[in-house]
Amino acid sequence: MTIARHDAIMAVTNYKPIEKPMDFSKTPSKELFGSNVFGNKVMKKRLPDAVYKALRKTIEHGAKLDVSVANAVAEAMRDWAIEKGATHYAHVFYPLTGLTAEKHDSFLDPDGKGGVIAAFSAQQLIQGEPDASSFPSGGIRATFEARGYTAWDVTSPAYILENPNGTTLCIPTAFCSWTGEALDKKTPLLRSMQTLNAQAQRVLALFGSRNPGLVFSTAGCEQEYFLIDRNFFFARPDLINAGRTLFGAKPPKGQELEDQYFGAIPERVLACMLETERELYKLGVPVKTRHNEVAPAQYEIAPVFENANLATDHQYLTMITLSRVAQKYGMSCLLHEKPFAGINGSGKHLNWSLGTKDVNLLSPGDTPHSNAQFLVFCAAVMRAAHKHADLLRGSVAHAGNDHRLGANEAPPAIISMFLGDQLTDIFEQIAKGGAKKSKQAGVLTVGVDTLPPLPKDAGDRNRTSPFAFTGNKFEFRAVGSSQSVAGPLMVLNTIVAESLDFIATELESKTKGHPNNLNEAVQEVLQQIVNEHDAIIFNGDNYSEAWHKEAERRGLPNFRNTVDAIRGMDTDENAELFEKYNVLTKREFKSRNEIYLEKYVKEVNIECRLAFRIAKTMIFPAAVEYQYRLAQTSLGLKSLGKDHCTTVLDELNSLLAKLQGAMATLDSAIRHESGSGLLEHAKHMRDQIIPVMAEVRQISDRLEGIVSDELWPLPTYQEMLFIK
Repeated sequence: MTIARHDAIMAVTNYKPIEKPMDFSKTPSKELFGSNVFGNKVMKKRLPDAVYKALRKTIEHGAKLDVSVANAVAEAMRDWAIEKGATHYAHVFYPLTGLTAEKHDSFLDPDGKGGVIAAFSAQQLIQGEPDASSFPSGGIRATFEARGYTAWDVTSPAYILENPNGTTLCIPTAFCSWTGEALDKKTPLLRSMQTLNAQAQRVLALFGSRNPGLVFSTAGCEQEYFLIDRNFFFARPDLINAGRTLFGAKPPKGQELEDQYFGAIPERVLACMLETERELYKLGVPVKTRHNEVAPAQYEIAPVFENANLATDHQYLTMITLSRVAQKYGMSCLLHEKPFAGINGSGKHLNWSLGTKDVNLLSPGDTPHSNAQFLVFCAAVMRAAHKHADLLRGSVAHAGNDHRLGANEAPPAIISMFLGDQLTDIFEQIAKGGAKKSKQAGVLTVGVDTLPPLPKDAGDRNRTSPFAFTGNKFEFRAVGSSQSVAGPLMVLNTIVAESLDFIATELESKTKGHPNNLNEAVQEVLQQIVNEHDAIIFNGDNYSEAWHKEAERRGLPNFRNTVDAIRGMDTDENAELFEKYNVLTKREFKSRNEIYLEKYVKEVNIECRLAFRIAKTMIFPAAVEYQYRLAQTSLGLKSLGKDHCTTVLDELNSLLAKLQGAMATLDSAIRHESGSGLLEHAKHMRDQIIPVMAEVRQISDRLEGIVSDELWPLPTYQEMLFIK
């Protein structure tokens, strides 16, 4: 009998590199950075001075794009791309599938004389027309209405994507319907950044800032991922189709020795990381950090901060590049939130801040208690997180994240905010009448003479908090590893803009005709915010049962799963919020919630059908074969008058009977027709399908510990996580 698992193990243990090692010394990384990006340096060199200045004005100050400059940009972009080997250009957009989409068109047009010319006009740069009917629209577009448009996003630079057989010019774009409604993730993100700037400018004006420059949110996304050998991947139908293992017994060794985190990176994995980084450097992605994560075979890559819109595009490129380069090294990159049960899953910690080109508005300075501008912006975030916790929770709700949130590896579903000792103390002082001092950071003395004194932060970090202040930014730790960060960023920008609007309106009213009363007005507004919204602040252990009870007492929402989270944020009040700030119309907001709920149903449906098929066609036959062998052995011993203890056979018989029963229940649940609409279908998946899937898995995983190893059909956790 040939078992795919055995072939996979043989292939992994005999792995040889597919290609020769890179000549990494040939081109220094510094020279590689941005080499495939139509960025500032290239634009300045290739564009007429007036065109270049107009373009920078749009990018840096949010000025309206002057269409008259587009012809010069298109011509320069085309020539640059062709010099780099490009034959095609692609408008890259971000539909509500959560993945990227692209439509490729050739530069070449017939010249009417039997030849071709390389053409790329302003119109082709500015606008494309892919079919909109086959992307999720939540009812905004009927399936027979196909027209959709891509629109050039000048704030995110075009880039060259290399392939062994050529290159393509990729142009980041927004994607909307023929009616002008957003069908993508970029358009609402750009709208939210626009409204955030408008409200922040009002606050800065009150503090005397004149022409501070565009205020924008920044992001840095820490991407966690797993790497396993592709031979194992292809021997696991669940990984191929669902991105996670639906079966798998706990291995003898997991992560309990805590020897993986920050450990030495395996040579093959490090080679893959190095090439991934070099490819990302070419694309202008400022990757900074790499290391082993907590779970076996789990790793992390993290960039430095940049404009949130650009960071979102770069995050897509990071996921794509990780997956593509992994294949060159005979590995598969797993981006699912929980590819392996029983060990840590993967998140994408979203580090968020806001500021201008020159100033971080969430930087507290040396004396934060006297930094009124910082306190106002920090209080705006506090108010936003408390008032709109349902939106923050809903922004990270999807089937994959349900396996991760709330476990001792990720924050719970309760949204709370960690401020640390210093800021918590300052806001407590404000609540009592006014902040007079800041706790000092101090120096860390290690006690070894040869080591220098180390400056330490004014407060420790809290890895259990879903939304933590970490020096000059907030870290939103609940974002899932496979998820686009565009949605969470859009929500953060919008709710903070709403709070800044509230603060600006209050301060404007209190200082009208009395500009010298600003400090007094700020104190009043800050005190009001702290008194009304300090329930969101929690610096303790978010995993503890005591906190869950305390959070309930404070009235903080706790949406434990995707269905509840999407329902919780799908309110008229939230729809009106997005519409008021021109981020989403009510129709766009409602349609997105329907899309996300439908996606949940589809993902769980794929998993349950997979679980049933794998259990029935792979696990059950292997167990029956072993049952037959044990029975034959028992009969043979009995015929010889020998002792024929059947303890293992009895246990196997019992588990097989239970597995058959559970599979029948799962089959019945899958065939169940919920005719009451999408919400009822989602509830059926959550309440009926998922528990039965868990039962089928629990029985199957017990069988893995009984059935002969030579018969077990699926690569095991022990093999996938530790054989490299």
